Amino acid sequence: MNYLKKVVLVSFCAFFSLSLMAQTHPSIMLTKANVAAVKKGVNTYPLLRQSYQAVKNAADKALAQPIVVPVPKDGGGGYTHEQHKKNYSNMLNCGVAYQISGEKKYADYVKNVMLNYASQYEKWPLHPKRKSEEDGGRIFWQSLNDFVWQLYTIQAYDLVYDGIPATDRKTIEEKLFVPILKFFTEDRYDVFNKIHNHGTWNLAAVGITGYVLNKREYVEMAIKGSKKDGKTGYLAQIDQLFSPDGYYMEGPYYQRYALLPFVLFAKAINNYEPSRKIFEYRDKLLSKAIHTSLQTSYTDKTFFPLNDAIKDKTYESVELVYGVDLAYADIKAEVDLLDIARQQNRVIVSDAGLKVAADLAAGKAVPFKYQTLWIRDGGKGDEGGLGILRNGPNTDQQCVVLKAASQGMGHGHFDRLNLLFYDNTTEIFPDYGAARFLNIDTKNGGGYLPENNTWAKQTVAHNALVVDQTSHFNAKLGPADKASPTLLYFSNQPNLKVVSAKEDKAYTDVTMLRTSALVKVEGLDKPLLIDVMQAQSAKSHQYDLPFWYKGQLVNTSFPVTAKANQLTALGDKNGYQHIWLNASNPLEGKSGMVGLLNKNRFYTTHFVSDNPLEVKLLSIGANDPEMNLVDGKAFMLSSSGQNQTFVSITETHGGTDPINETVSSALPTVSGLKLIKSDAQQTIISFKVNERTYTYQINYTEKQNYISLR
Repeated sequence: MNYLKKVVLVSFCAFFSLSLMAQTHPSIMLTKANVAAVKKGVNTYPLLRQSYQAVKNAADKALAQPIVVPVPKDGGGGYTHEQHKKNYSNMLNCGVAYQISGEKKYADYVKNVMLNYASQYEKWPLHPKRKSEEDGGRIFWQSLNDFVWQLYTIQAYDLVYDGIPATDRKTIEEKLFVPILKFFTEDRYDVFNKIHNHGTWNLAAVGITGYVLNKREYVEMAIKGSKKDGKTGYLAQIDQLFSPDGYYMEGPYYQRYALLPFVLFAKAINNYEPSRKIFEYRDKLLSKAIHTSLQTSYTDKTFFPLNDAIKDKTYESVELVYGVDLAYADIKAEVDLLDIARQQNRVIVSDAGLKVAADLAAGKAVPFKYQTLWIRDGGKGDEGGLGILRNGPNTDQQCVVLKAASQGMGHGHFDRLNLLFYDNTTEIFPDYGAARFLNIDTKNGGGYLPENNTWAKQTVAHNALVVDQTSHFNAKLGPADKASPTLLYFSNQPNLKVVSAKEDKAYTDVTMLRTSALVKVEGLDKPLLIDVMQAQSAKSHQYDLPFWYKGQLVNTSFPVTAKANQLTALGDKNGYQHIWLNASNPLEGKSGMVGLLNKNRFYTTHFVSDNPLEVKLLSIGANDPEMNLVDGKAFMLSSSGQNQTFVSITETHGGTDPINETVSSALPTVSGLKLIKSDAQQTIISFKVNERTYTYQINYTEKQNYISLR
């Protein structure tokens, strides 16, 4: 066979295969070949039965109500916004109910909703509440929500395809889906080709719609970009938005959000064109992304709330339900994923959900394996990363997070070398996350609040070093996007878990180094959190290191006289204008202690400085006329000088029993914290535990002997 004939034959076979597959419905999460097995599984496996019953109940509720497809009018959280969201959820639920029950009423509901949209869609202009001409949707205030709507709706259409008469399918496709495809790829051309989560949702919606409608040109555009040259599109998104470790550059919250279009489109590609081996792409990158998303959460199910994060979001969200089910069923059946599925308490009623539910019923689950990790950031893994240190079982785990990652594009915060600390299934030193009440229309239309820029993104809102009351990079996105912290050292020894990183671009003449460690010491139940924050400069500066905390202040080494009235703001810009100064305490020496009570457990932070030290007690809420800010408290270590080192040791100890009115080990065991030396080569400290003296030494220039405890 000559070359030309072979190429033609291969191309024909590929097209013929795709054409055949396109005529088979359903074909995405639930496939026609497995419908009978899933039906049987619904009657056999408790979690699948429970999950299907929830879907069916929602579908039955939808059928009991009139179909409402309002002309788009409201912003996020408003009536029309929520109604259109409800419509796509109802359609998908009814699509699943149709396949499992076989009852035509569910397919009829989906058909009627879609015909209603088809009769109106082309008449709708851009949304009246759109932020801009370039980003407005037709159904929603931003085109992102239109993409999400289509991703859900096309799944519903695939599920009921065979239950809709051909004439109605023709109307739905020509009057609804084809105009949507043109709007997404032409009117939203820039978004479609943008390397960003909005682009991911767009191209996934286009690609899956292309598969279901058998429109191959849209599939190719979605995979390779509008010009089909691979510079944009799905594969480029995987290459550029994720690090080799599967970390998404906008942070854990947006990684969770972006996962759904990534994994759904991957599932469609794998079903329609298994020869692409999409789950093998870039060394199984999507599998890594799912696992990394789970690893960037704490054992209370919440994601580390870095960057623009809504703190209530957990891995129980639908995106991770899809992700966990597909990771287990389609990529690799790692049994600790079953523990996450058990906690999610639902599966997708699908091929993958069947396997997860079956293996859970067979008792194969083991506790999820949270790990101490350095997770690289950046497409090539060379843009800093996230240091995660863990100790203890999932039921009571210590976790330290050092954010030494890239800016994270527009959703990033100016918080290089930010520290988070968790214990006892709760936050101890938290991150504020985003200033936003998601989809609550009365709060700025459900979008980001003005305080997201004036407070939440500013450095002082985080447990990060602030120089001269100015945020990192002057809170300018452009310079911040061009620079990333550098990992200096990472270790996962059983008794000494350490991450150390450097940031030398956030300020023009200051180099910041932070070394955080979980250190096991004989005689203590839990490791100590030892944190060394060092600043090096040729000039003198004011240095502020806040520790935002949860819980109650119960002990200090210095007298506290908080202001009784007439509070004043700590400053007038860069986030300082939103902080009430409750008390200010210049210390006689250079060391001190603050004790907290959080969830019936004590936490004492001992600290020492190499320059005279002032401790400020702070709370959030100044200059907040619309009461948008969430409560928060901090103690801030402040000092001035040329070079500056703040050393802190946080000790976890004792507790209270409010029921039996008992208290144990309320006073700390650590004592005598001293800073012996700190310069560009070394930091050496000493402290006592039960009268034994320990020396903790960091050797910044010796990679083979970077840290020691003796």
